[in-house]
Amino acid sequence: MTPEEQQELNQCVQRIAEILHQDAQAQGLLMGWLEDIEATVRGQVQAHVSPQIGIFLSTKRVQPKQGHTNEG
Repeated sequence: MTPEEQQELNQCVQRIAEILHQDAQAQGLLMGWLEDIEATVRGQVQAHVSPQIGIFLSTKRVQPKQGHTNEG
């Protein structure tokens, strides 16, 4: 990953964090113990972020490595 790509990724992650934080505040989920906050964040990532990453990865075509064939 280039430094420019890393910077862009960091900006996107920061924006995702802001959106999830606003959502959690609106639902009153950031009150309480640290473990409750961690569970809220984990749940948000599982519900909103991970599925999108999975969709992206599943639509990418996998290229076979050079020198490898499917013939036996």
